[in-house]
Amino acid sequence: MSYTPTNERQLIDALGTQHEVAASTARVVSLVPSITELLLDLGLGKQLVGRTGFCIHPRDAVKKVSKVGGTKSIDVAKIRRLAPTHLIANIDENPRSVVQELAKFVPHVVITHPIVPEDNLKLYRLLGGIFSREDEAQALAEKFRAALAEVRSASEAWGRQQVIYLIWKSPWMTVSRDTYISRMLAAVGWDTFEVRSDARYPTIELTAEQLRSVSFVLFSTEPYSFSERHLVDLLDTMPLGQKTRCALIDGSMTSWYGSRAVKGLAYLRDFRRGLL
Repeated sequence: MSYTPTNERQLIDALGTQHEVAASTARVVSLVPSITELLLDLGLGKQLVGRTGFCIHPRDAVKKVSKVGGTKSIDVAKIRRLAPTHLIANIDENPRSVVQELAKFVPHVVITHPIVPEDNLKLYRLLGGIFSREDEAQALAEKFRAALAEVRSASEAWGRQQVIYLIWKSPWMTVSRDTYISRMLAAVGWDTFEVRSDARYPTIELTAEQLRSVSFVLFSTEPYSFSERHLVDLLDTMPLGQKTRCALIDGSMTSWYGSRAVKGLAYLRDFRRGLL
């Protein structure tokens, strides 16, 4: 496939802000773990000067980058001292008020908000274009397209199932269908249980009726650190004869976009195949 270099008119972020191609001396702070991983995979390690404590991949590379707090508890003063030219944030993951405060002294703020797996292609194009990594972004896009096509082909053969995907305990919390996680699961043929709520991450009651209506209850390893113990606890509360199955799923493979999405699609394909 031929590739047309990204021009400035195409560099539009999730808020509709148009961005220019950055200088090679750009200093970047990433407040999003999956974006940090993507920037490093695009070869931007020398320009990445700040990241959150939750930005843990790739492990060896992130150790060289200064921490600026968490995704929610951001150290504004430290970011100011780092003097970044670019800040990358996410609508779901970072407090809007803090990002607005940072925008007062960071010249370029790039806002991301992937909702469907295909949004990764826009993300690669955006960041690859801004930071002059078009070739790397194109190579990643080709891998992503191939992975998505393979997953969807497999899911057609397997058919669709309904699942409950848990992200928190006390109270139980799940994901709405209008989330990246839900759309990633849908790609492999899993439709998340629909909760009547306007919240993107609503609370849920695990009633016997709801459990009977789904094929699996998936316990995500993040943001809550679910373990095998939690699966056993839930199974112990199910009525005798209840057929709902439980499984522990790697949350980074469903919720991290960027370069991790390629691995995530392959993981989901193998994960569902293993539960057939």
